Amino acid sequence: MKLQSHKMTVSIDEHSSHLEPFKVFFKQLDDEGVTIEKLPRQRIEDYQLKAINSTLAHIWNRNEYYRSQLVAAGFTEPKIESLEHLTSIPLLKKAVIRGDKQKILCVDHKEIGQVHLTSGTSGVPTYTSYTLADQYIYDLLPKYLELFKESEVDVAAIALPYEFALPGLGFQRLFQFAFGMAVLSLGKGGYMAPVDKSLELMKEYQATVLATTPSYAALLAEESERAGIKIGEDIRLKKILLTGEGCSATFRERLEKWWGCEVSFFYGSTECGGVAVECSEHNGYHVMEGHVKVEIIDPVTEERLPNGRTGEIIVTTLLREGMPMVRYRSGDIGNIQKSNCACGITMDLLHLRGRMENMLHLGGEDYSPFMIEHFLMEIPDVGMWYHFKLNQGVFKIEAEPFRTELSDEQLAAKIRKHMSDRIGIDCEVEIRHDIPRTFGKATRVFI
Repeated sequence: MKLQSHKMTVSIDEHSSHLEPFKVFFKQLDDEGVTIEKLPRQRIEDYQLKAINSTLAHIWNRNEYYRSQLVAAGFTEPKIESLEHLTSIPLLKKAVIRGDKQKILCVDHKEIGQVHLTSGTSGVPTYTSYTLADQYIYDLLPKYLELFKESEVDVAAIALPYEFALPGLGFQRLFQFAFGMAVLSLGKGGYMAPVDKSLELMKEYQATVLATTPSYAALLAEESERAGIKIGEDIRLKKILLTGEGCSATFRERLEKWWGCEVSFFYGSTECGGVAVECSEHNGYHVMEGHVKVEIIDPVTEERLPNGRTGEIIVTTLLREGMPMVRYRSGDIGNIQKSNCACGITMDLLHLRGRMENMLHLGGEDYSPFMIEHFLMEIPDVGMWYHFKLNQGVFKIEAEPFRTELSDEQLAAKIRKHMSDRIGIDCEVEIRHDIPRTFGKATRVFI
């Protein structure tokens, strides 16, 4: 079978790159009628080793910081013999690149096609520079046609930030260039795109795919009732892709019921692009191994952890010329398992547990906010807006009621008992009717 080709292609004038040989590799996969998703592990790892060594040669020749780090680590040439030797490469810490647009730039300024940035929790921006070839050629080389079933008949509504960060434009390029889809560039509630107008546009153009954050998917569903737009009738989505914020499987299942369609997680970052995405089995995120190599380390000792052990997620980009990320410390927590997924995809499975700075230390144990959210969302009387607050050892949950006949006092007592029964945590509970909605990233955890 001949695989679906990209709807649009781009050529860059007078352009050559260390990544050119990988065009041949992915063209060969196309000719074989396969994608990287179902290749034998050995073939995936052979490709990744070649891509990493190509990236190492690129950064050795084009970047003073990266080269000095490799030399200090004992490298005399930019090469590793196997993926097991990836651990010999120094880790890239966010503090090193924060606020410095030059530090790991590997091309001349005139070759930069786009700059994205993220401010994170510190307020100091992290810059990520892409060449035009990064965006329109190399990022689109690996195909994931098992994970993305979309085609030119679909209409994608993208309710993600278009300002500064990558997500909005990244999904727009994917949907337009790879699948030839019409795109509704909704953004997230800016003055040109209020929520009611976004819903009206989704209705008028019969959007079938929505890419957004978990909290904004909930907000759109809430506001549709106020706008008199019926989900499932006026807007009939086939699929929602959630990104930008993590959430629990229970939160995702609630969104599936509300929207009446499949909801899947997409994990990525402005610095590294796409990292992993859920298949329809919902047993974890399949690592996008055409684009990245992912490792898990102990965040304290920095030693690599074996499959199944939870630690910090480390990402190495494989198809970047502008600003490659080599063993980048993401600050996210998760674990990796070899795939034996019923979908048949052989790419590793990543289980995401949240951000390191958001872990809640309760009763001598560290808890992921996703785990606590999971148990909170098991209570149907609780709404999808809440806060977790930890202050001097006292854990407090602020929650909203949802279509319940319970009084605030009864609901608070129900939450306290449920959380105590499920994870043995005693907590204070305040029922609120005014938890603020946000068009940015929802802040759920206050420590």
